[in-house]
Amino acid sequence: MKSMTSVITKSALVLAACASMNAFAGTPSGKAPAPLPEPESGALFDTLGATLEVGYDTRYYFRGLWFADNTVWTGLNISIPLTEQLSLGLGALYTTTVETTVPDTTGLNNGVGDFDYSELDLSASLNYDAGFAKFGLVYTHYEFFDTFSGSVFGASAGADEGAITGADEVGLTVATSVGPVNLYGGYFYDFRIGGQYFEVGADLPIEITPWLSIVPAVKTGYALNYYTDGVNPASTPSGFSHVLPSISAPIKLTKTATLTPYVAYNISLGGRNTLNAQDTEFFGGVKLGVTF
Repeated sequence: MKSMTSVITKSALVLAACASMNAFAGTPSGKAPAPLPEPESGALFDTLGATLEVGYDTRYYFRGLWFADNTVWTGLNISIPLTEQLSLGLGALYTTTVETTVPDTTGLNNGVGDFDYSELDLSASLNYDAGFAKFGLVYTHYEFFDTFSGSVFGASAGADEGAITGADEVGLTVATSVGPVNLYGGYFYDFRIGGQYFEVGADLPIEITPWLSIVPAVKTGYALNYYTDGVNPASTPSGFSHVLPSISAPIKLTKTATLTPYVAYNISLGGRNTLNAQDTEFFGGVKLGVTF
């Protein structure tokens, strides 16, 4: 009997001690166990600030000018912060056609029905975030492995704009937003032909679900002595190049991967409607982007 009483007494003391410890831990003055320190990554950068993209386009238009059909491309862009507001951007983009067929009646490509086209763009930029807007200074080198005039201009291509295998340009860009609308613009100077190009555009992202958005957009450009191939009269070698309304649907697959199909409608203006295979037409494509 005395032994049983001793066991009960000891059990009661243990329970009381546990209750007292729990009550003490729940008070503001109670000290919780210190969290384990997070393991160090041991890396120079937590993230690279890079985006890798691959894509396919049924038609390849650049600033309203048609280049090729059924193109596949891959691009890599890296952003390196220099200060809290200033960053250095480095980019590379390679494009090639899977199959491009041009009817002989168009007069393009010197009457040849099919042709190869491939292009490499290398760029470097300084980007400044002023809060109310983002400004950029960008330098781009274009390398046309199958010549520029082979796909775009025919036998009538002028000396300045024909048989081009490479070009270099410098540009100024600006991007801002007004409410939900994103606005952007750019000015570009081509050293190869001494041409200038101005571009403005806008888009409106509309969130459908946390992983799906619909983004209507539109952009247009103004060309000044910029790859018109003598189509415009010598006294007025300038004009609006095109209007391009489009709708894209970014689909967030993971935290770092986004799939974006799109459809667009190119409306050729000025000298473009003579150079392009079609004055107006629908085209589309899809791209997959991964950030890391």
